[in-house]
Amino acid sequence: MRLEDRPEPAPDSGTLLVQALALGVCGTDREIVAGAYGWAPPGGKRLILGHESLGRVLDAPPGCALSAGELVVGIVRRRDPIPCVACAAGEWDMCRNGLYTERGIKGHDGYGAERFRLEPEYAVKIDPALELCGVLLEPATIVAKAWDHIDRIGHRTRSWSPRTVLVTGAGPVGLLAALMARQRGHEIHVLDRAETGPKPELVRELGGTYHAHDLPDSLRPDIALECTGAVPLIVDVLKRAAIDGIVCLTGVSGSRPPLPFDFGQFNRDVVLGNIVVFGTVNANRTHYEMGATALAQANRTWLAKMIRRRVPLARWQEAFENRPDDIKVILQFSEEAT
Repeated sequence: MRLEDRPEPAPDSGTLLVQALALGVCGTDREIVAGAYGWAPPGGKRLILGHESLGRVLDAPPGCALSAGELVVGIVRRRDPIPCVACAAGEWDMCRNGLYTERGIKGHDGYGAERFRLEPEYAVKIDPALELCGVLLEPATIVAKAWDHIDRIGHRTRSWSPRTVLVTGAGPVGLLAALMARQRGHEIHVLDRAETGPKPELVRELGGTYHAHDLPDSLRPDIALECTGAVPLIVDVLKRAAIDGIVCLTGVSGSRPPLPFDFGQFNRDVVLGNIVVFGTVNANRTHYEMGATALAQANRTWLAKMIRRRVPLARWQEAFENRPDDIKVILQFSEEAT
């Protein structure tokens, strides 16, 4: 990982010219830096990092729905070139052949540059009142998609009336999942390892119940969103689902020795309880727009508390450090957005 000079972005790489304001840093970025994940563009040896963007439009083509001066976030995933049936329908998050690319992750340079270009269809306008909190949109899209699918699955029955939501993990994705649960009027429970600090405080400010390390045996959520990828937690969540419950898995697990798990009992519970378990990854434009709406409706002070460190470009290495009280860390390209 290094900071280096690159040529100005070529005009043929997108008709929108955008000035970067901030870049969110997450576990995926650290995995790429460690060499565990990520692909350089075809023919290249290096990848410009950054998939959680926030920028200001410097130049837009005539007739475009965006104008110079507006805040935008770039969509991460790009449809595959064939395209498959999902990508052709604008649902590139559901790509069926795996030939998609992703800005800053897979085969496509990211948004970690002072200026970058975008195609208008992959740019999402942000409420200017959000200011720097707009950088939270990309993680918000993950749970916006999760909630979109949860709502669709739940309405398989006319009697669906969920009340209790369990979120495991109080990182950015987990806290934003809890925010959207509260916006839907649900009772929320959030589990994380931190016993003190900003995470319990943020959950309580939402009116939720925070659990450190353990959950009460009596908790049987109607909806569960697992946001850690930690295998023991996944097992626990699967065992807890209420009758007619829905479990959404958003975390990616690493390889580890298998845990004891009674799949026969799990199968009986799922079948006899009408339980749905599904996974979700990434997001399409619809979910970016849903996430942008959810952020615009949220308390901006609450959102700002999620951003624990704002690292200036001159000290860029610090943005990739993992510190105990971190929730969201951003690399700030410009002091313009605060």
